Amino acid sequence: MILTSESRMIQPINFSDSYIMTTHNHHPIQGASWMLTAGLAFAIVNSLAQIASINYGLSSTTVALIQYAIALVVILPYLKTLGIRKSLRTENLAMHVFRVFLSVIGIQLWLWALAYPVPIWQGIALLMTSPLFATVGSGLFLKEKVGAARWGATLTGFIGAMIILEPWADDFSWATLLPVGAAFFWACYSLMVKKLSSQDSPSTMVVYLLVLITPFNILLAVPDWQMPTGGTLWLVLIAAGAMTALAQWAIVKAYSVADASFVQPFDHAKLPLNVLAGWLVFSWVPPGRLWLGAAIIIASVAFITRWETKKPR
Repeated sequence: MILTSESRMIQPINFSDSYIMTTHNHHPIQGASWMLTAGLAFAIVNSLAQIASINYGLSSTTVALIQYAIALVVILPYLKTLGIRKSLRTENLAMHVFRVFLSVIGIQLWLWALAYPVPIWQGIALLMTSPLFATVGSGLFLKEKVGAARWGATLTGFIGAMIILEPWADDFSWATLLPVGAAFFWACYSLMVKKLSSQDSPSTMVVYLLVLITPFNILLAVPDWQMPTGGTLWLVLIAAGAMTALAQWAIVKAYSVADASFVQPFDHAKLPLNVLAGWLVFSWVPPGRLWLGAAIIIASVAFITRWETKKPR
């Protein structure tokens, strides 16, 4: 099965975008369990990142560097199984560097939003617009035939985002656009994966992502670098990094044991999971407009994903 760009660019950062996996067996319970595990892990990661920034005053760039460096160390044994030297062979080095740069900007905007702080219920819902941006990009830049139905679904999805953003309200903050920016850059990353997948192997996609993400994060963290102090803060950061690795591994496992069309809807569980985490940790209670806007976005993404799976390969 082929994982389409429209179906996966929701989480920071989703390694499954770099995979084209084939499975001859469909194990729905395993697939659903792994996907729900990923959603829970990401909810924990987001709350831990906000604790590090809000409660301990750590800059978002510092959090990103340490979080993903720890995730890299944790996932290194898996990286070795891909064959690092073989996977680094490519004729598209510049495009891979640019692809990872796009993903890093998405990560930085997302963690900046969490640190501001943008309430997690609002941030995660707006992050779900990434497949909508990917649809626009596939039509404008990859010259794919999108069609009136998908354009209509995309426009409807953005209306849902506007309901959540509520830019006409007196208390509107420009910081709430940070998750939208993250969604945009992750959509661009997804389109780059889609373009390069015809020339490079999935292992090449993954290895370049993991190898380059830390150097980019170092460059961005240096100007505002803060050395974390205290055992509790380090435990928070280590837990965030470990849970990031677990979430990515769980996503890969989910798509490897079950059909993408079955697994994808379980990704939407991240919304209630993150809302629950935000309520438990920061007592954030979302307004009613969240559920209306999120329902519109989810319905639009589901339609686009369903449409994509019906396309001839």
